[in-house]
Amino acid sequence: MGDEITSCPSPIYLLPPALPPTPSPTLDPLESTTRNGGFTPVRRPPLRFTTEFDSEGPLFLHKVSCKFFDSLAKLKFSFQNNTKGDIFCPQLGFITKNLSVLYDVESRNALLRGSLDLGKNLQLRTTYDVQVEHYSEQLGAVAVIASLPNPSVKLELSSSVPSNGLPRAALQFPYGEIALEQRENVEEKIEGKKVLSVDGILKSPMLNGICTVVYNGNDLNLRYIYKVIDLEFASIYFSLADTKLSFIPCINLPSNKVSFAFKRRFSPSDKFSYWYHFDSSAWSAVYKHTIGKDLKIKAGYDSEVRVGWASLWVGSEDGKTKDAPRKLKAQMMLQVPQDGIKSSALMFRVKKRWDL
Repeated sequence: MGDEITSCPSPIYLLPPALPPTPSPTLDPLESTTRNGGFTPVRRPPLRFTTEFDSEGPLFLHKVSCKFFDSLAKLKFSFQNNTKGDIFCPQLGFITKNLSVLYDVESRNALLRGSLDLGKNLQLRTTYDVQVEHYSEQLGAVAVIASLPNPSVKLELSSSVPSNGLPRAALQFPYGEIALEQRENVEEKIEGKKVLSVDGILKSPMLNGICTVVYNGNDLNLRYIYKVIDLEFASIYFSLADTKLSFIPCINLPSNKVSFAFKRRFSPSDKFSYWYHFDSSAWSAVYKHTIGKDLKIKAGYDSEVRVGWASLWVGSEDGKTKDAPRKLKAQMMLQVPQDGIKSSALMFRVKKRWDL
C-alpha cells in the first residue's frame, strides 16, 4: 500500500539532578521531577498520529499532533508522500485558543492567525501571511465581529491588509445573511474600477416546507428553492404511515434554468433521491442505505457524465475519525462509464488515527 511509516521518536524528558532522593515505589522515575526536594509526577503529553491514503493520487497524508499545558496549546506536524517515498509539503503548526502559527517548510512561509475578545460581545480577528523571501508581498486581514445573543444577530466588518478598498460588511440574523463588499467591475472591464456588490441568503418557513432565496450581486443570479416535507397526503397515497417526501423545485435567474428534485425516505435507513434539469434534460438518481451509524452504502447514476457508481462508507461520512469504530474511516467507490465498461475504476480512501 505504500512505504512503511516510521514511528515518531520518543519524547525527551528532563532528568532530575544527580543523586536524587529515592522516589516513591508508586512513581515512575522517568516521569518525575524534583520540586523542593520531593517528587511530583510529570505525564508525557498524549500524541495523536493520523494517516490517510487516497488512491486517486496516490498520496499519503500524515499528521502528528500533541497537546500540552493541560490542552492550552497544541503542536502539530504534517507532511505528504507518494508511493515512491518522496516527502513534500511539510508543515509545522502551533495552535492556542487565541493564536495559531502555521509554517510551511518548503516555501519558508508562515501564516499567523489571532483573535482577541474586546468585550463581552465584541471580538477582533487577524490573519497575517509572512512571505520570508518576498517582503513586499506581505498580506493579511483584520475583522471585527459584534454579536447579540437574543435575537442571534452578528455584524462583521473585515478588510485586507494593506487595504485596497472599503471593508466588507456582513450581517447575520436568524433568517439568513446579507453581505456588502467592493468588487472589480467585470462587465465594463475597467482596471482599478470597483463597484459595490450585494450577496445574500434568506430562509423562511412556508406552508409545509422552507423557502430559500440566494442572491449573488456579482453574477446577478437569483435562486429560488421551495421545499416541501412530510406531506399529509403522502401517507394516504403510498399507504405508509411513516413515509417522508420532499419536493424541491428550483429556478435560477436570469438564466431561467429550472430543475426539480424528488426525495423519498422509505425507512430510517433507506432513502431515494432524484434530480432533473429541464434545460439540459440531464438527470441523476441516488439510493442510500445505512446499517447502524457506521456503515453506509450508496448507488447512483448521472446522465450528464453517463456514469453509474456505487460506494461503501465505513465510519460516519461527516463524522470525525475518533468517533469511528477502531478510529478508522474508509470509503470505496466503483465508477462504471456507460460508454466503456472496461474503463471502470475502483477508488478508495482510508484514514486511521492512533492515540499514543
